Amino acid sequence: MSGQPTDLAELERPILELEAQIRALEMDSAKAKEMEKLRKKCDKLKAEVFSSITDWQRTQLARHPRRPYTLDYLERICDRFEEVHGDRNFGDDAAIVCAMAWIAGKPLMIIGQQKGRDTKQKILRNFGMPKPEGYRKALRFMHLAEKFNRPILCLIDTPGAYPGLDAEERGQAEAIARNLREMASLRVPVVSVVLGEGGSGGALALGVANRVLMLEYAIYSVITPEGCASILWKDASQAPAAAAALRLTAPSLLEQGLIDAVIPEPLGGAHGNWDKAAALVKVAVLSGFEGLAGLGPDELVAQRYEKFSKMGRFSS
Repeated sequence: MSGQPTDLAELERPILELEAQIRALEMDSAKAKEMEKLRKKCDKLKAEVFSSITDWQRTQLARHPRRPYTLDYLERICDRFEEVHGDRNFGDDAAIVCAMAWIAGKPLMIIGQQKGRDTKQKILRNFGMPKPEGYRKALRFMHLAEKFNRPILCLIDTPGAYPGLDAEERGQAEAIARNLREMASLRVPVVSVVLGEGGSGGALALGVANRVLMLEYAIYSVITPEGCASILWKDASQAPAAAAALRLTAPSLLEQGLIDAVIPEPLGGAHGNWDKAAALVKVAVLSGFEGLAGLGPDELVAQRYEKFSKMGRFSS
């Protein structure tokens, strides 16, 4: 849309104002007709606004503070789950959640990156940026799932692996590289879903899967738009241009053959309706595993190898 604001907050403001009016009317049963009229107006506005958002606005949407995170999905898609902890080497990284779970009666291992909401949780979860012990914990439970023949579901949502000195001292690059190698040879089905941000090697360390899915407004890229802009233009304010150049959105990545499917989100984004978003993720995940059900261990490894070896199209 011409003249469209660049910032997502500006774009959402008229929608939020309408939603506030609807909430105010919910307590008054006499105004049900007026409330229904406002709901239709709000849905129409959402459809218009979100049909033409830019790649930078999609990036902001992927980072939305009210967007559901891994544990929010687990609470909604699992029959039950039991979180497991520790890498048996250094410690337990709260930026990665591992759980033995059951979905629709089927046992599986779930490994996901977890962000925090308030200040205390953000610090505990390290803003969703795992350290080496997080990736080693993930790998430990991937091998456990393989031992007991459980499919593996990876939920990706991170700005990237933590770049701090302590992480480098404990072998951040080696931990990520080992995950890439070991995931390539897992003899059980692996499905990965990008929930929000899929940043750099920190995301790819959970992304070597037989099926890679993305939520409609998620992003998946080798670098953040701000980081790319700082390198190319020496100016982080060029992030919107970098986001467009990186082609980091779900539709672009599907077109390039880098992901297998896009999971639709509720109108206006997953942050507006967690239950509906989780239901859509659950259907896509079960469908992904169902499509792999006929493959034996050797075929799963071969399919994964073939999938990733095909990536990268070049023109002369």
